[in-house]
Amino acid sequence: MRLMESSIRIGTRGSKLALIQTEAVLARLRPINPNANFKILQILSGGDEFPEEKIESIGIGAFTSKLEQALVEQRIDIAVHSLKDLPTIQREEVITIPVLEREDPRDVLVNRWGKTLLDLPEGARIGTSSTRRAAQLLHGAKHLKFLDIRGNVETRIQKSSGDNYDGVIIAAAGVKRLGMERYISEYLSPQICTPSPGQAAIAVEVRKDDVELIGMVDQIVDIPTSIAVKAERALLQQAGGGCNIPLGAHASMKDNSLQLFATLTEPDGSMSYRVEVTGEPNEPELLAKAAYQALIEQGAAQLLESLY
Repeated sequence: MRLMESSIRIGTRGSKLALIQTEAVLARLRPINPNANFKILQILSGGDEFPEEKIESIGIGAFTSKLEQALVEQRIDIAVHSLKDLPTIQREEVITIPVLEREDPRDVLVNRWGKTLLDLPEGARIGTSSTRRAAQLLHGAKHLKFLDIRGNVETRIQKSSGDNYDGVIIAAAGVKRLGMERYISEYLSPQICTPSPGQAAIAVEVRKDDVELIGMVDQIVDIPTSIAVKAERALLQQAGGGCNIPLGAHASMKDNSLQLFATLTEPDGSMSYRVEVTGEPNEPELLAKAAYQALIEQGAAQLLESLY
């Protein structure tokens, strides 16, 4: 392990949620190496620097690329991310390790009336910055109007009963980590709104040549979480790897098997392809390949081609 006088620099975004997630990682790392001096360094991401811009216009890695650059340039030793924000293709110099047990992967509805999705009034204005969420809900909740929204979790919840929105769809994990569950009107099942691949999981990036630090981080890996998100992200990579693909994927362990449920939806909600496959937990990439092939057999190839 690193010596007592060594300093381990942890890079993170500066939002309240990002800092809570970073502290959760540190709470597990400190007992492993109690002599290390851990320092948190806040780094402004492109997504945070331009809070009113659409994520698509900022580009791939809107919330992760600057942290990754700091890691490669050795300004930090560990980068802490929300796994769903990380592109599936990463720089050769770094390795991604999902850590800790995953939070609740579902999406949730927050709205001014405290109603469920299907009980919302005709034309209710629901904010989401996710192409995936908008596409899936346009398919199943055509009576609603979906509008783009930006801002951190706290800001979005505040906007959910403001002048421009009647509600928002956001990840349950962020709401719960912030202790704001009281605002949740409904938890949406993965069959209704299939989560983003890797949603609710925390990941760290470490330089590939830092073998000692990789060994330390490996000790806080939750195996079921790691297996599940590996399947989800492998499917995303098969489909093209972009964070803005309207693809949802949710993997879970059941009876010693790994189940993967996935949806791919036309951006306008006109068509949704849905698959569920089961396989061996030690072969998550193979399961992802089977899910991708099942989507193609349903006719999803044309949709994927149109997205690139």
